Formats: sequence, C-alpha cells, structure tokens
Amino acid sequence: MSDTLNAPQRAAVRHVDGPCLVLAGAGSGKTRVITHKIAHLVTALGYEARQIAALTFTNKAATEMRQRVGALLEARASRGLTVSTFHALGLHILRQESESVGLRKRFSILSADDARGILQDLAASTDPSRVKRLQGRVSLWKNAMATPDAAERDAEDADAAVDARVYRSYEATLRAYHAVDFDDLIGRAVSLFEAHPDVLYRWQSRLRYLLVDEVQDTNASQYRLLRLLAGTRAALTAVGDDDQAIYAWRGATLDNLASLQRDYPDLEVIKLEQNYRSSGRILSAANALIASNPKLFEKKLWSEHGPGDAVVVVPMDDDLHEAESIAIRMSAHRFERRTRWSDYAVLYRGNHQARVFEEALRKEKIPYVLSGGQSFFERAEIRDLMAWMRLFANVDDDPAFIRAVTVPKRGVGTATLEALGHYAHQRNVSLFGAACESSFAMKVAARQFEPLEQFTAFVNRIQDRAEREPAGRVLNDLLSAIDYRAHLFDAADERGAQKRWQNVLDFTEWIAKRCEEDGKSLVEVTQSIALLSLLDDKADDVDAVRLSTLHAAKGLEFGHVFLVGIEEGLLPHKGTEEDDPAMRSQRIEEERRLMYVGVTRAQRSLSISWCRKRRRARDHQVCEPSRFIAELGLEQAPEIADEEVVSPQQRMASLKALLAKPRATRA
Repeated sequence: MSDTLNAPQRAAVRHVDGPCLVLAGAGSGKTRVITHKIAHLVTALGYEARQIAALTFTNKAATEMRQRVGALLEARASRGLTVSTFHALGLHILRQESESVGLRKRFSILSADDARGILQDLAASTDPSRVKRLQGRVSLWKNAMATPDAAERDAEDADAAVDARVYRSYEATLRAYHAVDFDDLIGRAVSLFEAHPDVLYRWQSRLRYLLVDEVQDTNASQYRLLRLLAGTRAALTAVGDDDQAIYAWRGATLDNLASLQRDYPDLEVIKLEQNYRSSGRILSAANALIASNPKLFEKKLWSEHGPGDAVVVVPMDDDLHEAESIAIRMSAHRFERRTRWSDYAVLYRGNHQARVFEEALRKEKIPYVLSGGQSFFERAEIRDLMAWMRLFANVDDDPAFIRAVTVPKRGVGTATLEALGHYAHQRNVSLFGAACESSFAMKVAARQFEPLEQFTAFVNRIQDRAEREPAGRVLNDLLSAIDYRAHLFDAADERGAQKRWQNVLDFTEWIAKRCEEDGKSLVEVTQSIALLSLLDDKADDVDAVRLSTLHAAKGLEFGHVFLVGIEEGLLPHKGTEEDDPAMRSQRIEEERRLMYVGVTRAQRSLSISWCRKRRRARDHQVCEPSRFIAELGLEQAPEIADEEVVSPQQRMASLKALLAKPRATRA
C-alpha cells in the first residue's frame, strides 16, 4: 500500500508519535496521505475505525475520502469511521449531548435564509444589503466565539453597537425556538466541552485520533474544537497549505497555522512539494507569483510532467470580445486536441462575470455548467414553498414550521412563538404538536392562539389533500390561499417580484410533472426533497465546460484553464479599506493566494486574459492588467505580441477559419 506513496507522503503516514502538520501544496496528493494514514492506523497500529475522525470542509470532500478509505480497508475494518465536515461532527455532538447543552432532542437547525429572516425582523430593516451585512457580522462574531456582551463591549462604531444589540435579541430568539444556526453547530459544541469536562473526556476517549483537511481554512471556533478534542494526547494530523488560504472573509484565519507550532512545540512539519497535476511552466508561474507573499513555511512545487505548453497572457478589447474569443479558441482547441468539453474551465473573480460567457458559449453551442453562484433551490421563494411541502410530509419539522407560519405573515408574532417554544420544550414535542394541544391555549391570550389554531387546521387540510390529489392542483391552491404572489410584490420592486413569482411557477410545474411521471403524491415526492440539492453535484458527470468563481474552483482541477478578467480592481478586487495600509496589505495577499489557486487548477494549459476596457452600466471603464500578471515571471510569448497588433475582427476571422478547416488537415 505504501508503495504508491513518495517519501514525504510515507513519512506523513507513518508519523504517529505526536502531532503532525502536513504542508500539502496544490496537487500534491493530500487526500491520498489522509486516507492511507487512516488505513495505517487501523491495519498497522490496531486502532478501531470508530476511534478515528477525519474532518473536511465540504460534503463532497468527505464523500470522496470515505470512498477512498473504503478501497483501502475491508468493510468490517472501516465500520464506525467518522469522515465528516466540522459542522456535521458538531451536529452529532449536540444531538448526543442535547440535554447538557440545554436543547431538546429534536432541536431545529435554521438555514441561512431562515436566520436572515429573523435578523431582518429584529433589525426592523427591509434593506437587503443592511441585513446581509448584519448576518455576516453575526456569523463572524460567532466564529470568533464572541458573546453578545463582548460584541457590544468591543463595538468599534455606532453601527456595530446596534448590530451587537440585534445579535443579543437573535440569540434570545434562537433559545426560545430551541433552534441553532449553522455557526452554532461548532460554537455550542465548544462551549459544551469547556463547561463540562466530563463530557469532553467522554468524547476524547471516543475519538482517539484526529485528521483535519484544509486546516488553513479553519476559524477560531473550529480550531478550539480541534484542540479540545485532541487534548493533551495530541494524536493529531493537520493537513493544509498556507498558500491557499482564501477564506478570511468568512472568519478563517492563517493564525491557526502559526498557533499549531505554539500550541504543540513538538509538532512535526512535513512538506509535500511534488505536484502530480500541472506541467512545469504552470508550476513555475505559480511559484513566482506566490513568492511575493510573506511565508509561514517555505516550499516550492515541482513536477515530473515536463515543461508543457507556454502560459499565455492575452489582452482583450473588452469583456464581450474576451468571452467571444475564448469560446471560439476553446472550440478550436478541443477540435485540434480531441479533448472533452469537461476538460475546460473558465474561472473568474465574481459571479457577475459569468453572464457574458454564458451568452458566448450558448452562441457557439458549447455546453456548460455554472458553479459558485446561488443554486435555484437556495432562492428564498423556493425555500418558502419547500418549507410548506416539508411540513405536509412531516409536521414535526420545526424549521419548516417556523418558516411557513411566518412567511407570509399570518398574525403569529415573536412573543407567541417564544411561548410556543418554551411549551414545546417542557412537553418535549414539536412546535406543531404543541400548537395543537388544548393546554397550550391556556398559556397565551386568545388573540395569540387563534392565528395558530387556524394555521394548524389549514396545514392538516392541505396535508390530507397532498396525499391524494394531483400535486399541481394542491400547490396552486396553497399559493392562492396564502396569497403568496401578493407577498412577493409587497416585499420587492415589480421587476424583482415578477422574476421570483416566475421561479415559483417554474418550480410548481416541475414538481407537478415529477409527481405525475413517478406516479407519486406530493407528500411522497417531498419525502425525498433533500435529494434536490444533489442536482448541482451532477456537474461532475456532464461533458460540459465549467464556469466557476475562483473560490468555488478550489479543490478542483481541469486540463485547460482560462483565467479571465485579471485586471486591477477585479483581481485583486478593489477593497473598502484603502486608507488602512495593514488591511490593504492583508487583502492583497489573500487576493494573490486566490490568483494562485486559479493558476494551480490547470493541468496542461493556462490562458490568462484581461480587458483594456470593461462595461460598467452603459459606459466603458478603462482597465489595467493586474499586478499579478507581472508577478508570474513569464517571458513575453509570441501569442501576446500577435494579439497586440491584430485587430479583433482579424483575430475572430482566423479562429473561425481554423474551425472551418477540413478534419484531415488537422490530424
């Protein structure tokens, strides 16, 4: 088994006497190290699989890791192994220890959209940007383990002080609902362990070896959870790369890598520098680029794949020309190289850059998949309707109950829901079950109970119909009964509301068609509603070009990559703290790491483009090439000079002529 590993990989797998940090450069086989180390712990050192936990940041990474461990161990030997995200482990801990945490067994987990709705009500604001900023700030406070008291005490200005007070009310609301949000899955597990040493000891005894992937992406609460579980035994392997730390905006901190050395003085540091992904010229450019950043640990990637194609930098006249040119060049390249569409990726800094590439690819009849943007099923209007459907399938689904009873508003206020939450906790029943109990009616005023009584009766009526009648009819009657169209038009301008209403109509039509084709009721289809989120994962199996943000492309690789919009103001992105030199420097360093991530996604060829001007509303803004292009250390390539002197019309004509050549002349 170890024959497939290089020398540093073998050293990382076999080091078990104390904590280990594996500095895994891009494409250096870090997942192979983690999975082989799990197998080594079980087969050579006598660990039981249930005593090992491997933590990742995405469900996709956890699934891949689980499958690769399964290929190394027999099914019986891997039984009980924990391979999960940080948040999934936090949820497991809270479910197991709900009584100690002060939560009822079936506590609710609020989606980001559910949490945003609560914050919007508490802040009494209808400004989406204000609510988004507030939600981001609350998330950062939670990830830093800052209480509402600390947030208010340390508020740097009046806005932060106001947000801290909303944070306090938000926490009180969650307690009343017996609910947690996404960040609480980590934070409340940390608080539990710090307050109950006996519970911590039980979990330390249960999980005797920890492996952590992408440790550079951990935030303060995740790092504290890691340290608590590792304990004094410090049976820990952390895998990461400081050159790929690109999530400071969501609370991740490179300080955690430095903290590992302080917290574990005997930390063994092993570097994986052999790259199995990219050709030599691509790696040379990546190494030159990232050399401009200060280093926690020095490393230099190398490869045995040979020099490969030259890295090309192509100036474009504007973003429309950039998209059209890349679509035609991609089509010609695929024809010449006999590749698949899925070998290509177009990577950009922001989602707003995708539209012009979608149009260009559609024009050239090139199939594509889009990632890094909002999934259709994450849209607020779709989640509203899904909450009702989930409630029809399971009235004990508390998050669905909270969303359905409050969107659109039905006369059920926060005070009523708080009373209902307390009562449900005392009775150990769901919110819906509590609302149906006659004894709850004695706890609140008649004017509070009446809207709840009407709501539960309505749900019961529609639920009965959802099990028997065509889904389309049931959903249309539901939308009419709750007057959802009017709710959308009251909450947004006409154009936005019309777009959201069309999304609702498209969704109901899709659900109705699926029910009809499968011969199932709305309730039966809804019971598998969680599978809807898997639709986005099918992109890996489709022969299509990937359009993606740089953040969403992390962890992926493609034969041929087009890095687009590499201009000052886009990458590096223009920040808001230009008057603060320290913050500006940190921002540029993270943007450089983001560029590095983009460069190291490429296996065989890399094309970088920038625009001389870019459309802004109805005007064109003059652009300059990003400073990062010069930092790549590229020699002036012939392709660049040609692009400088040939007109856009000539370039397009020559590319189309290339595509039109008979196949025989290209063989």
